[in-house]
Order: sequence, then structure tokens, then C-alpha cells
Amino acid sequence: MRGLPIHGVSRRVWGREVASRLILMLLTCLTLGAAGAAHAAIDEAHSAFDALLRRHVAWDTAGVTSSVSYRGLAADRAELGKVLDLYAGVSRADYEAMSRDQRLAFLINLYNAATLELVLGAYPELKSIRDLGSLIRSPWKQRIVRLFGELRTLDDIEHGMIRTPGVFDEPRIHFVVNCASIGCPALRPEAITGARLQAQLEDSTRRFMRDASRNRYDSVKGRLEVSKIFDWYRADFERGWLGIGSREQFFARYADLLAIPSSDRARLAEQRVPIGFLDYDWRLNDRR
Repeated sequence: MRGLPIHGVSRRVWGREVASRLILMLLTCLTLGAAGAAHAAIDEAHSAFDALLRRHVAWDTAGVTSSVSYRGLAADRAELGKVLDLYAGVSRADYEAMSRDQRLAFLINLYNAATLELVLGAYPELKSIRDLGSLIRSPWKQRIVRLFGELRTLDDIEHGMIRTPGVFDEPRIHFVVNCASIGCPALRPEAITGARLQAQLEDSTRRFMRDASRNRYDSVKGRLEVSKIFDWYRADFERGWLGIGSREQFFARYADLLAIPSSDRARLAEQRVPIGFLDYDWRLNDRR
């Protein structure tokens, strides 16, 4: 008889334990589901950032440069803040779980979104992003980017993560990572996505290469005149992307866009064409 109460208590305890475990499992599933939804939004659609870019960035008539309506974006600054909050919520484990193209798309969008926020902090008085820096600390060395629970710089994202040798080894990133300047390759009026990354990289590269104001061939002098990007980041174009081992071979790949005569293309691939670098226009890419 004494055993019955004990047995009844055991059943009640066991019942509570089962219920607790079921509740815990349910909460875990809900948490994972929510995380998965956020993860999908970041990895694939980047829909919130995409919507902002589509509203406030536009191609020029030739489709080779773009401009930003910073005044319009300023009215949506809270939405940009939400995008940066979303990106800040990505854990290192989330990042590592992404595919190679998803990781690169995420970092490019994070960099571009943080750059826009940096500009808005001094707009409309700002004339150039370089005015935000000082002799001691450039705008790219200010700790303004929240990632993996730390405050990082734009340089940390670009040079420490995107350009690190052996990680992505993708020279075309220079045509989608935007520095908010006229001389910089165009900021696309859409977010970069893992699913479309390769097509977007190639499209931006081709648009930039056919912009004669920044890259051109002087047939009279037999000289190639290109953006300073190819001077500053020469090593990135010589790391063997698609078997390309020199900056000149990269140019040869886009020789048709540079209007290089077929008679001079062999000389270019053999590094026998002189290369000059054009002045870089650091004025803000603002559409006032």
C-alpha cells in the first residue's frame, strides 16, 4: 500500500519530464525555423536591401555607371538600419553554413550597406567619402561594421575577408564592392545574391570595362589607359582566376569592350602594350 503513492508520484514526475521535453523540442524547432527563415532571407533574397537599392539607385543612360539618391535613401535610413541589424545578427556558424557564393554575396552586401550608412551620417554636406577620414584614420579604418559580435572596419571586410588569398580569389569583386564615388565601379540597383553571383559579377565587370571614361585603348599611341583600380589591386588580377596569370591577360579577356584592335591583342597578352592609369574621381556618386 505504501508503494502506491510513490508509484503515482513517479508517474507524475515522469509526465512532467516528458511534457518539458516536448515543450523544449517545440521551442527548439520554432527557433531553428525562425533562424532558418532569417538565414534564407540573408543568403538568397537579401530582399530588404534589394528593395532599398531598387528605390534609390539607378543606372545612367549608357548603363555603365550608377548614382544614388542619398536624399531619398536618408528618408529610408531606418530601413537601412534594419538591414544592418539583420546582417549583424548572422553568427559565424550561420556564415560558415553558407555556400561559397552565398558567403561572398553576404560580405559584398554588408560592405555596400555599411558604406551607404557611413555616407548618410554626413549627408547632405558631404562631397566625398574621403572627407570622412583624417590623416590618422581613413573612413575605411573606422569601426562601424557589426559582424560576429564585433565592431569591424570596412577594410576588415574587404581586405581581411573578401580579398584574403585562398578564400575567394575573385578579382571581379572590385566591380561590385562600392566606395560611394564616381570613379568607383557602379553600385548595382539590386542586392547581390548567391544564386546570381556569377552573372552579377560578370555583368558589372563588362559594364565597367566598356566605360571609356574609365578604361580605354588609345590606338594612336598604342597605349591602354585604365582605372587606378588595376594599379591598386594588381595582385588580385594575377592570382590565376580562370587561368589568368597577369593583369594584361585579364584585359585581353575583355579586349572587345576596350576596343582593342585584333592586331594589338596578342601584344597585350604578351605584356608588350604600355599601360597608364587614369585619375580617380572621388566625388560622391550622388543623384541630387
